Amino acid sequence: MIATFFRHGSNAVLCAAIVVMAALFAEGALAFSFFGAIAGACLFFVSEYTTHRFLFHASPSKTAWMLKLQHRLHYDHHVDPPKLDLLFLPLWFVIPTVAVYFLVYFVLTRNLVMAVSLSFGSICALAFYEWVHYVAHIPFTPLTPWGRYVKKYHLWHHFKNEHFWYGVTNPSMDYVGNTYRDVASVERSTTVREIWLGMEP
Repeated sequence: MIATFFRHGSNAVLCAAIVVMAALFAEGALAFSFFGAIAGACLFFVSEYTTHRFLFHASPSKTAWMLKLQHRLHYDHHVDPPKLDLLFLPLWFVIPTVAVYFLVYFVLTRNLVMAVSLSFGSICALAFYEWVHYVAHIPFTPLTPWGRYVKKYHLWHHFKNEHFWYGVTNPSMDYVGNTYRDVASVERSTTVREIWLGMEP
């Protein structure tokens, strides 16, 4: 199970980056802000929701290469949710995303220590996101009640209705974005697998 996680997507690189950065922090080679790391993780969990809802569920592009990208990054994951090659974010997407995180943090803070610490928090949160997403789609029952709830909550998005439950690691932003519903009150979508068919033109 763990070995499979590291063989796909960008997971091995993400975890290696976390270990290297943590070692540099521990050695004092990089200055570190605990508050910055926590803030970076929290900012990632906000972007987890907004990226999923507004980017990955964006209407199909009329440009061929962009449409192909949309299918690779998310559309096809709905078609075949357990397929590991479509489950994880590819390295060619993660590296530029992490670079953008760092640049935005540096521009906003004008502080290298804070930008690095924020980025570290976001990278840790991204690795956690990938793990939670993985567990949601494999035949494994989480050990804790919270883990079992989060798995069930994410699968509602895939098998009940793609217009709700956009969070993956937690439902907090669904409450903020008014996309959390009691599952019994929601009708099953006919486009939950081919999500592009149910989007506004």
